[in-house]
Amino acid sequence: MMTQLVRLCAVVMIFLAMAAHAQNPVSELEAPTVDVVGTTPLPGLGTPVKEVPSNVQVRTGTQIQEQKTSNIGEFLEQNLGSVTVNNGQNNPFQPDLSFRGLTASPLLGTPQGLSVFMDGVRINEPFGDAVNWDLIPQNAISTINLIPGSNPVFGLNTLGGALSINTKSGFQYPGGSVTAYGGSWGRKVGQLEYGGHGEKNDWYLAGTLFDEDGWRDYSSSEVRQLFGKWGHESANTDFDVSVMLADNDLSGTQALPVSFLDNRAQAYTWPDNNQNKLFFVNAKASHFLSDTRFVTGNVYLRDYQNINFSSNVNDDYDGVSNSSCDGTDPDAPCTAINDQSTTDTTGYGGSLQMTFLEPLAGKDNSLTLGVSADLGDTRFQQEAQNALFTASRGTVAVDDFALETDVDANNSYYGLYFTDTWNFTDIMTLTLAGRYNYANIEIKDRTGLEPQLNGNHTYTRFNPAVGLNVNPSPAFTGYVSYSEGMRAPTPIELTCADPNAPCRLPNNFLADPPLEAVVSRTSEAGARGKINSNWGWNAAVYNIDLSNDIQFISAGGAGINAGYFDNVGDTRRRGFELGGSYAAGGLRLLANYSYVDATYESSFAINSPNNSTADINGDIQVNPGDKIPGIPEHAFKLRADYTFLSKWTVGGTVNYFGKQYMRGDENNQNAAGQVPAYTLVNLDAYYQATKSWQLFVKVQNVFDEEYETLGVLGENYFVNGTFDSTNVQSEPFLSVGSPRAAWVGVTYSFGS
Repeated sequence: MMTQLVRLCAVVMIFLAMAAHAQNPVSELEAPTVDVVGTTPLPGLGTPVKEVPSNVQVRTGTQIQEQKTSNIGEFLEQNLGSVTVNNGQNNPFQPDLSFRGLTASPLLGTPQGLSVFMDGVRINEPFGDAVNWDLIPQNAISTINLIPGSNPVFGLNTLGGALSINTKSGFQYPGGSVTAYGGSWGRKVGQLEYGGHGEKNDWYLAGTLFDEDGWRDYSSSEVRQLFGKWGHESANTDFDVSVMLADNDLSGTQALPVSFLDNRAQAYTWPDNNQNKLFFVNAKASHFLSDTRFVTGNVYLRDYQNINFSSNVNDDYDGVSNSSCDGTDPDAPCTAINDQSTTDTTGYGGSLQMTFLEPLAGKDNSLTLGVSADLGDTRFQQEAQNALFTASRGTVAVDDFALETDVDANNSYYGLYFTDTWNFTDIMTLTLAGRYNYANIEIKDRTGLEPQLNGNHTYTRFNPAVGLNVNPSPAFTGYVSYSEGMRAPTPIELTCADPNAPCRLPNNFLADPPLEAVVSRTSEAGARGKINSNWGWNAAVYNIDLSNDIQFISAGGAGINAGYFDNVGDTRRRGFELGGSYAAGGLRLLANYSYVDATYESSFAINSPNNSTADINGDIQVNPGDKIPGIPEHAFKLRADYTFLSKWTVGGTVNYFGKQYMRGDENNQNAAGQVPAYTLVNLDAYYQATKSWQLFVKVQNVFDEEYETLGVLGENYFVNGTFDSTNVQSEPFLSVGSPRAAWVGVTYSFGS
């Protein structure tokens, strides 16, 4: 790590040497705007929305602050079209977020189909490509850009889209605020942010302390975040160094069997816990070489540690009473197993891109060329210990942890990319883009006892994109586009790909069979515009075809997170999106409807013994056209807020999510049916007492609806709440949603 820090400091000094003395137009890149979209991994000059050939969505930090959401996942779920969330972890900071049926999740082993960037750094973790939402400082966000499609410029995992987050700076956000609020579930939150600047330098600081008991038993959260940025500007140069620190302790509870839903707050088994620690430093510089040439680059270091603890039913338990089990007799297994894994990752790398603003055939043209390197070194250790269940289904260890897996994984991801936007007529814009990806994943067993874990895998591909925009008037834009992307299998997937030896997530490593890279091909057509100065609208249709798609296949049994990864052939996500907005006087409205038809397009058989249609071997047959579980077909979102009497603002969101199939029901024929649809209403309001003091209140799930966000077919070993392996019940497990809750708070602002 010291070597990487030295290299980083050297690059920082080089960037500093570029600086001169004056006001810099590059600073506008950090402004909160919805008119210009970042369409490259590094924040650059941006692209006017009218020239973007996709149904891009932009939100600002101001909107986040107004709604008082607890984390970015909650905000995205409530406000962005085609975004849905399931809470399989039942912790507010660990949602599985899906966009157009493709996922970004903190759970190791979840097939990741979205790339996520923060200030130009890809924050999909090197080991598993997971996205840890608790490591994104919500109160430091300036803008969020959600760019749909398989945009190759954003590199690996951009199968369905890219989420690009830019943070605040002192030039754009001078002044400060202190916020404190609390209420339901023992939630206590304190937040601070402060920004300022001199003639050439600026600074920004944001911190969050979040404590909550959780609405379910054994589901507490402790979040500690600190984000700081220092910048220097000159006539043609902008330089920033940011540091992010986090130390979070997140407990969750598993999905519940339907027979347990009379008490939705209880845990199936416990404890289940994740501890995340992060040190993240990013140095970024932008410089105008001339009026028409612009270069930007960054280098980063990201040191991340995760410690996961999970309680599980022991599949090997033979049904004989074994209350005196001590873990020493293999013929007398215990009822429970505790799994613990430690993931230590050092991610580092950088990007460099050059933009040329030089006319082509007498018409405006913007060409960007870029190169990126994202490297990661990970040590993963998995341990297990025998345990017994208490009366409350908690686990008590009967022996020490025993090492099961100890591996090193090295990720080397390189990319060469370009994107060109040419206004070849007064009303038409052509966009061409492409990227060559090189991905190498090497896995080494550290014990010397598991040589089958060793492997070296390389994936390469050139992915193209083309788009055409038509702008006959400032009030209308039409577009069509085609793009391709890819994702490489992760170490988690490569070492858990044997159907005869299913893994428990976040994973016991078993072997290293090959998997093919997933290739995405997206076609999209749409339009957006304004009816008048008050009304705006957008519409889009799309089709995403994935080849060699990797899916987590449930293997049934007591562990509802047990299974394996496999290339299941082709899958498809297709649908359409409609959106509208209105703003006049003190009233603002924003509505989105989305339809996602996610299907398997290849035939394959999988083991799902808890499916009512399984054969004598516990297998089911999946056919083309069967729906992919976990993806609601329909989603509708309405946001409204109204300011009256100059000091009062009242807002609310209405979110409807349609039915979805359960994991294990890939053939869509299980007798238990689907996870039901549900509607949630949330309210927020604030009173601006003075220029400095604001009082606010937030109410979640106003009508206290009982709902579920995910379903899994599994086996319940706790009949009537007591462990009974002789009377195991096959039944659906459901991830239950949170009940009505309310929080009140105050914000004191100072400075600008």
